[in-house]
Amino acid sequence: MEKLRPRFWETVPLSKMTSEEWEALCDGCGKCCLNKLEYEDTGEVAYTRVACRLFDDGTCRCSNYENRKAIVPECVFLTPTSLPKIAYWMPSTCAYKLLHQKKPLPDWHPLLTGDPDSTHKAGMSVKDITVSEAVVPEEDWEDYLIEETP
Repeated sequence: MEKLRPRFWETVPLSKMTSEEWEALCDGCGKCCLNKLEYEDTGEVAYTRVACRLFDDGTCRCSNYENRKAIVPECVFLTPTSLPKIAYWMPSTCAYKLLHQKKPLPDWHPLLTGDPDSTHKAGMSVKDITVSEAVVPEEDWEDYLIEETP
């Protein structure tokens, strides 16, 4: 693993980051792994507590990150190219979205605190509140709406 450049997120464009820098931007909130409802008539995106079947509720991480696309074909790979197209449904506190919008990272972000659990400690993750999509039929997802908005 290569060493991260100091405060790289402030000087390096998203498209020029190393893979390690790109991955380090993830704050581990888990919100991108939640199933969302998009209302066609308004374009509104609503978050549910229903998480991807690979989501580990205790760690807020994918349980099979390296093979996720093979197991969950609909999994969205976030890249500098895909980001502009999907940023609208990402959480408002997401580092990728914030940097894309030329905004700073939140003060609780692990890159700023040096603490990998700072997202959870700040109450900004979905740790221990999700249910798996494997047990909740899609027609019942509206029963699991949460307040987070993108």
